[in-house]
Amino acid sequence: MSAGDLTYRLIATDLDGTLLRSDGSVSRRTRDALTAITKAGAAHIVVTGRAVPWTKDILDDLDYQGLAVCGQGAQVYDAGEQRLLTSVTLDRQLAALALAKIEAEVGPLFLAASRDGLDGDVLIGPGYALQGTLPAIPFTDVSDLWTAPLNKIYIQHPTLSDDDLAEAARQAAGGFVSVAMAGEGIVELLPLGLSKATGLSLAARRLGLTSADTIAFGDMPNDVPMFGWAAHGVAMANAHAELKAVANEVTTGNDEDGIAVVLERLLG
Repeated sequence: MSAGDLTYRLIATDLDGTLLRSDGSVSRRTRDALTAITKAGAAHIVVTGRAVPWTKDILDDLDYQGLAVCGQGAQVYDAGEQRLLTSVTLDRQLAALALAKIEAEVGPLFLAASRDGLDGDVLIGPGYALQGTLPAIPFTDVSDLWTAPLNKIYIQHPTLSDDDLAEAARQAAGGFVSVAMAGEGIVELLPLGLSKATGLSLAARRLGLTSADTIAFGDMPNDVPMFGWAAHGVAMANAHAELKAVANEVTTGNDEDGIAVVLERLLG
């Protein structure tokens, strides 16, 4: 099989809940399917909400040398050359205003923030529950958030669900920031208009590919814009109902090699 025989020449995969199993690994079957389809001429692009510092170890484990879209579309990263090709930062004055408007509606929030750059730190404030064992630096004074360029701010609420918090944030501050719900306990404030589709379209253009060439895999509402851009969107069985509602198909779960199931079918 050659690239000309492939239905899709760009394979865009989310990481958490999609390419990664629950234990954080990538199965041998999925690795083999990705190797086979790239050997046939397709390009694989990781498209993740994680900023580059939280993504590099996974890319290294996969011996990934291509482009990766990180930080919810804010960063296009060349893994082979280990350099940022594009980076979009959050306007800190707008972000502070957005936070004030959200807190005026729902009360005090627990906060974290991702700083810009290849080695940008993640800052974690009091009460914020970090998912997993990712590296982060605690802060106590909210003014510390604004001392360096940021990709995003993470917000949590003591009682509201993630879906309710994301909706409240959009209602209160949607004119100042974009709001993404990217996983359990992960509601993010982003530069206005930014999404995974933004970064994926930039990366695809660099490869000479378009939305018509693209099949995308995901599991959370932050993948909705990517599905809207790609020709074909595949939700995992474990996906959020909001994403399943806009998917072209639903595959098996991330622990059941859902990506490999689809790629093996495409390879015939």
